Amino acid sequence: MLIIITGQTATGKTKLAQDFAKKYDGELVNFDSRQVYKYLDIITGKDKSTMKQFNNETIWLYDIVTPDQYFSSYDFVQQATKVIKDIQKRGKTPILVGGSYFYLKHLLYGFENKVPPNFKLREKLNKKSVSQLQEILKKLDVQSINQLNNSDRNNPRRLIRKIEIHLGKEAERARSWNQKISVSSFSITGLRYKNKENLVNAIKSRVEKRLKQGAIREVKSLLKRGYKKTDQGLKTIGYQQIISYLEGKISKQEAIKQWITAEVQYAKRQNTFMKNDKNINWLEID
Repeated sequence: MLIIITGQTATGKTKLAQDFAKKYDGELVNFDSRQVYKYLDIITGKDKSTMKQFNNETIWLYDIVTPDQYFSSYDFVQQATKVIKDIQKRGKTPILVGGSYFYLKHLLYGFENKVPPNFKLREKLNKKSVSQLQEILKKLDVQSINQLNNSDRNNPRRLIRKIEIHLGKEAERARSWNQKISVSSFSITGLRYKNKENLVNAIKSRVEKRLKQGAIREVKSLLKRGYKKTDQGLKTIGYQQIISYLEGKISKQEAIKQWITAEVQYAKRQNTFMKNDKNINWLEID
């Protein structure tokens, strides 16, 4: 049985997951796409006090990649599959907690495309010219390239995706895991606010708290380590706004305002994505 806690940002998901872990002898598994990154602690809201309470001072899938690494939902499914199986093998209950719905969606329901993205392959193919990509695809499947219209045949993205599909044997492993998950084997609890005003106030309070905890100092430390604003981890909400402030592009107050606005917009997107999942049992927060 998987117990899953999800929902909008700033709704207290970790606290509820902690309560469930105590009740059901569980171990926490993170599926927040921002908390998989090392060194991104304060702004992403990692609960270090909770970490010390579970799994020999860790929550699974916290701090597993550096900010300059790309970590996709496919990567998450591969990592989470191993962790969940390990927890269950030891007779414990996996308690998944996070707000990155695409991570959860792909873990439970699989990928829309038969072959998930292969970002290492894409990085390699992006260095090829259109003519080189055409030759690669022609060797793999001459019929496929012949079916492309002239525009698609000269579109590197379309060519790369076609190549990716033909080389995507990893998809079979992802599907074999997804096929083992049935609706009866997991329960999802979703947390969301009843009204926008309470959501905005909660986000404002959290941003203020993280500034007091040293959010700006954290960003300075990351930049000092050599990480750049274009790195995947630093494209996260909060980091981008503070970097703009440190670069002198906006004032501190404007950075805070933009940070809050971005968090509110993110919470709205979370609700939009999740509301169509009929398996989520919603708890509304006043």
